Amino acid sequence: MPRFDYPCPGCRTTNSLHDADCRFEGTQWPTVEKAYVDIVSLLSVAPRAEGSLPELVHGEWDNLHKAALDYLKRQQRVVVEDGELRLLTAAEYKELVSEPTREPMRTLYRKGSVPGCHDNAVFAMVAWYEMVGLSWAETKEHVVEWLRESGAWDRGGFEEASPEQLVESKRHVYEAGYGWKEKAQAAKRVIDRSV
Repeated sequence: MPRFDYPCPGCRTTNSLHDADCRFEGTQWPTVEKAYVDIVSLLSVAPRAEGSLPELVHGEWDNLHKAALDYLKRQQRVVVEDGELRLLTAAEYKELVSEPTREPMRTLYRKGSVPGCHDNAVFAMVAWYEMVGLSWAETKEHVVEWLRESGAWDRGGFEEASPEQLVESKRHVYEAGYGWKEKAQAAKRVIDRSV
């Protein structure tokens, strides 16, 4: 089941310690969380016109609410259908994020890893699924499936005896919440050169 941590829409922190240059620096964590809850609680009842949200929230609609809504739309948790905002169900969101569509993850997902970038590619895939909110079990299932279906496992170059063992060796990446972008870019460069 995908989870959601209510990250600061300015710096993505999930506590009151914002980055120094964050436009919401000094905003307490409960205030950030409330902005998301205001939006999610309204959209979980029914789709709504974006313009109606400021009138319906509990309290005042402010820049934090606007930024939280923009973040929800960017992350595709909220979609626009028939001119209204709709909150995706957990199942819809899981289906949507199962196949990365943004570069460099798109190349990794579609072409698979090749010898010379396996560590970076598997690291990036695990970090990607953690970032989009999948559980460890779901992440492991998706990465193992990706290794097999993309042909990466058949290309060889792995020390581990099975894809499951390989992904399990990257559990620390999931638990630490490492970013995916740098590793994905490095893997994509190797993949692009090999094709």
